[in-house]
Amino acid sequence: MQLEAEMKAESYFNQIAQRWNLAGQVVSVRPYGNGHINGTYLVETVGDATRMRYILQRINRNVFVHPKEVMENMVRVTDWLRRKIVIGGGDPQRETLCVRFTSDGMSFYRDESGEYYRLCDFVEDTVCLDQVRSREEFYESARTFGHFQHLLSDFPAQTLHETIPHFHDTRMRLLRFEEAVRRDRLGRAKEAAAEIAFTREHGALASELLCRESAGLLPVRVTHNDAKLNNVLYDRKSGKGLCVIDLDTVMPGLAVNDFGDSIRFGASTAAEDEPDLSLVHFHWDLYEAYREGFLDGCQGALTEAEVAALPLGAKTMTYECGIRFLTDYLEGDVYFKTDREGQNMDRCRTQYRLLEEMEARI
Repeated sequence: MQLEAEMKAESYFNQIAQRWNLAGQVVSVRPYGNGHINGTYLVETVGDATRMRYILQRINRNVFVHPKEVMENMVRVTDWLRRKIVIGGGDPQRETLCVRFTSDGMSFYRDESGEYYRLCDFVEDTVCLDQVRSREEFYESARTFGHFQHLLSDFPAQTLHETIPHFHDTRMRLLRFEEAVRRDRLGRAKEAAAEIAFTREHGALASELLCRESAGLLPVRVTHNDAKLNNVLYDRKSGKGLCVIDLDTVMPGLAVNDFGDSIRFGASTAAEDEPDLSLVHFHWDLYEAYREGFLDGCQGALTEAEVAALPLGAKTMTYECGIRFLTDYLEGDVYFKTDREGQNMDRCRTQYRLLEEMEARI
């Protein structure tokens, strides 16, 4: 039965891929990667003298309720990046994503059930990392995200759609958390009592960056908003950071949030969902490497106030992600993909352990 279901699924995604009139015949469509949100598939085609690969993604409509706006942002930003990369003498086929348009001239395909799909060129000879293996690799991740900021520093950020409203509004995240505690739909609040108390004790973190933004101290920029290590492609041969991927959440935001998201994910000695907290520590040397790489990549694009706020960005994003994991746990694991019972709770606990150690160092 499982084999039959898999064959039917492959046949269906094969049909979806045909909407792009790709050169050659589709010979394989299979699940790819380990992303939490969208369904991702690797498409392979074979022509007379070529073999090509593409990334086909089904956009998660529960998370991105306006897929057209997601794709409008993605096309506008990648078109801008391609122009800037060409001006700088780079390779736009490898240094940014290339969105393929359907035979109808659309950046997406909507099937009969209302699902939205997009197709991008697969960037060959690259690797993607789920955990930091060296200082140099983390520096390269930072430099790549910093360069992303540099290239988009003069893009009119406010013209982009907000694909997830209030995505990094930490105050709103805190309010939603309190609502989840109040409702306690699954009776999990008692088990999470320590984490609930920690969240409330650190509530002041929810407002500081937003207050600085409101006061005009931190400018709104085009930001990635999910600037984790595994959203950078590295060149397989040189090991250099090459391309920023997963652009669904590209929208107006604060550069310090991108920095902070990278730190809370990458400057840790353990996986994001490590159940053994004795293995989870804030890695100071990796923090310093990332800060250096991010500023090198930005090439002076950040203001003095933004540079000064980088440590606060790290703490705020770590706190915010802890809130999000805890809220999802209390609500029944409805947002983040989970593979086991209690995984979101483990994710929350790693974030709060990191935050404790950050508070002692930065």
